Amino acid sequence: MRHSLLQQFQATGVAALWRTLANASPATLWRLSRIAVSLCQPVLRRERAVTQINLDVVYPDITASERSCLARDSLMHSTATMLELGFAWQGKTEKVAASIVEVHGRELLDDARAHGQGIIVLAPHFGNWEILNFWLSSHFPFTAMYEPPKLAALDPIIRAGRERNGAKLVPTNPRGVAALLKALKRCEAVGILPDQEPAWGSGAFAPFYGRLAYTATLLPKLVSRTNARVVTGVARRLPGKGYALHFLAADERVYSEVEVTSCTGVNASVEAAIALDPAQYQWEYKRYTKTPQEERNDPDFHRYRLYSSRNMQKTLGKKYR
Repeated sequence: MRHSLLQQFQATGVAALWRTLANASPATLWRLSRIAVSLCQPVLRRERAVTQINLDVVYPDITASERSCLARDSLMHSTATMLELGFAWQGKTEKVAASIVEVHGRELLDDARAHGQGIIVLAPHFGNWEILNFWLSSHFPFTAMYEPPKLAALDPIIRAGRERNGAKLVPTNPRGVAALLKALKRCEAVGILPDQEPAWGSGAFAPFYGRLAYTATLLPKLVSRTNARVVTGVARRLPGKGYALHFLAADERVYSEVEVTSCTGVNASVEAAIALDPAQYQWEYKRYTKTPQEERNDPDFHRYRLYSSRNMQKTLGKKYR
């Protein structure tokens, strides 16, 4: 009962924050994020540690000081995304639309539809992916998978925000996959998250910045059963100005029938999007939690865990100049 009341209190506070910020401008929200991330540093210990560990893995060739600065900037962008959710979901539609000041690569989408192809949009956790959803559902019949939030009271708010321009949300189960396939066969657009670690049995290990990451095999399943075109889509934040949408042709390996090869192409496509501005990727996500050693039941698989308590504490204890 106490836990339920706490969750309700948290959901009420988050919903109130979104309502309050819904009509703020992107410039104001960016200024607020810079203030918020500074104030919240003491309570962002887990996020800071995971971000730094991930950056140490993917950018070993830059200095520790440069990685530390990148970690700080990444957390600031992630904070901005959280503050911008009310704007993306509840802000006036004309105001949100006006905040999208650049669109690059739209011809990839238009060309696919002109050739009678469905479109699979790989939407990594970069910039503000809710702005990307807003634009896609404004311009195309669009279907995306959706998993209800842990704070159940926020579910109707999130659903309403994501569906307000006509997007169709489907569950993350076989019924949802079937809905994606039907949408693709109607030559519509669907969105999938390429950088979330799936449950055991739903993925394959493929390199992501040189380290094996357990990657969902949903994409090769969709591609093998349709004639869909695959593109990567992101909404890059232009601090103080708005957003620039980028649609990039996916790595050709995504079309392979070999799951590991296709997953390698997925991760390469995500890397290409991140290269637009590495600070705007959500590095605080534990992308490398599962390991090949755990999959093959190696009795010492714990030794290979990147985010062990020991590594987290060690990382937090580092001092960068």
